[in-house]
Amino acid sequence: MEAAKIFVTIALTYAVTIALAMKTIGAVAKDNSLIPSTTFTDAGPPVLPMGSPKRVSRFLQQGYRNPRAADHCHKDEEVCYVLEGATSTCCNNKCVFLATDNHNCGACKRKCKFTQVCCRGECVDIAFDKRHCGACNHRCNRGEYCVYGMCNYA
Repeated sequence: MEAAKIFVTIALTYAVTIALAMKTIGAVAKDNSLIPSTTFTDAGPPVLPMGSPKRVSRFLQQGYRNPRAADHCHKDEEVCYVLEGATSTCCNNKCVFLATDNHNCGACKRKCKFTQVCCRGECVDIAFDKRHCGACNHRCNRGEYCVYGMCNYA
């Protein structure tokens, strides 16, 4: 009896899953085209028209921009200016901020050491720098020392 309950539960789960999948995929297109046309919106990913035979893979979508993808500028400063703002620069085919980027600090391909952070375009050790103690632009008061990222430690 217990096995019959489990079998019925699994069968119902499969039936609901298939019904939801068919509703999402939709019916076969009227023109029997293999590749559905898509409508792109500013709100998110492309929307398929009703009656599309299948969904478009997220890797094949055209016109949809991944917000985490790098901006390829191809040495064109104007692309970075439009996409990122006035302080962005094109380095290694990517838009970067030279004032804060640890891999392009102050100039392209100028990396900060492991213990350093890029502050205002220069690599500084925030554990011992009085002008950048613990974080960028955090100054210690006059006469205080920066030790382990804290002003007047101990």
